[in-house]
Amino acid sequence: MATRVDPKLMLDLEKFGAHDARKCYQCGTCTAVCPHADELWSFPRKPIQTARLGFADRLDQSLEPWLCYYCGDCSERCPRGAEPGEMMMSLRRWLTSRYDITGLSRLFYRSGAAEVLAMVLVGLAAAGGFLAYGLLSGHRLGTYDGPHAFLPWHVIHRFDWSMAGVLTFFLAINSSRMWWWTTGSGPRVKVPLSAYFKKLPLIPLQFFTQSRYAACGRKRSYLVHLGLMLSYVTLFVLIMFFLHRMQSGPAIDWRVHGLGYLAGLGLLVTVIVSLRGRATQAAPLDRRSHESDWIFLVMLLLTALTGFTQHVLHRVGLDVAANVAYVVHLGFVVPLLVLEVPFGKWSHMVYRPLALYLAEVQREALAVRGVPARQPAELPSGIRTPIPSPAAAEPVTAPPAGLP
Repeated sequence: MATRVDPKLMLDLEKFGAHDARKCYQCGTCTAVCPHADELWSFPRKPIQTARLGFADRLDQSLEPWLCYYCGDCSERCPRGAEPGEMMMSLRRWLTSRYDITGLSRLFYRSGAAEVLAMVLVGLAAAGGFLAYGLLSGHRLGTYDGPHAFLPWHVIHRFDWSMAGVLTFFLAINSSRMWWWTTGSGPRVKVPLSAYFKKLPLIPLQFFTQSRYAACGRKRSYLVHLGLMLSYVTLFVLIMFFLHRMQSGPAIDWRVHGLGYLAGLGLLVTVIVSLRGRATQAAPLDRRSHESDWIFLVMLLLTALTGFTQHVLHRVGLDVAANVAYVVHLGFVVPLLVLEVPFGKWSHMVYRPLALYLAEVQREALAVRGVPARQPAELPSGIRTPIPSPAAAEPVTAPPAGLP
């Protein structure tokens, strides 16, 4: 099947953060030093060349951008300063917009102002809606919990689960599009059903641990990333399943509040460390922060701070202030979940584990067919052996008779 060429693809990618990829002259140094590239999944060189040639359809079928953890080795070793690590990040943003059926991801990644405006409008609508509910239902602003609470836990609980259903719907559709383009339609290899079941444990493993990040050799970055992920997921589980205990008080229920304190503190510390890193640009992955990176981290910080504030105010007996802080907190929570999770940077926590799973599913399918997918050898210096180009890996067809 012919490959469609999009001559404006690089111009489009530049709006997603790809600024220096045109400097690349395909030396392969980035792929040679990458701790995750191998003969089956060769990157960053291959996706960069695919993008420069305008092969948008082939990028749709690729998993390589998701297999990159942006450890920065490729960008530091690039002789041309082409920032291949940032190019992989840009491709992840672009692919997110391709999976998304609503077009919101494309709008947000191409315009930080549009994303902020959407966050503000949704946040104000959410805060106004909860405030109106409390006032119109006859509940007292001075009551935080119990049957006459200004915002009863069961009302918030039903809203949370309704919102979770909407998010799951969009993420399921977008993830199915990712699966179909990269694996289901068989662009590389037909996958037997057994391979899907055999590799299924990889999804929760990578979702919760991000263990491949540790292979990048940047322990601090891995710990920050892991702490941020686990803290957020812990708070999410507590709110979704134990909200009635989290909102109770003013006595502290250490069975849930103790875990919430640890997760909240972990979230605050990791977000502040991440913001400081992007401000100081100390690590390679922080030197080219996209607008979406800042919006995501700032929203997480404001959500965590307002959540702590309303909790503390209730515990010291200032229930009116606690309810006001609760309304403000929900004004940050709702846009974070409604917009950032399915359409922004937080969606990567779904797409990356899925991509790692699909990559291993394809590797397993090749192994079943008897096609080895060897890992590249390591040199004593720590530099990986060069990966052959896609052209070199393809069989050479002899020219017709009579031609030189």
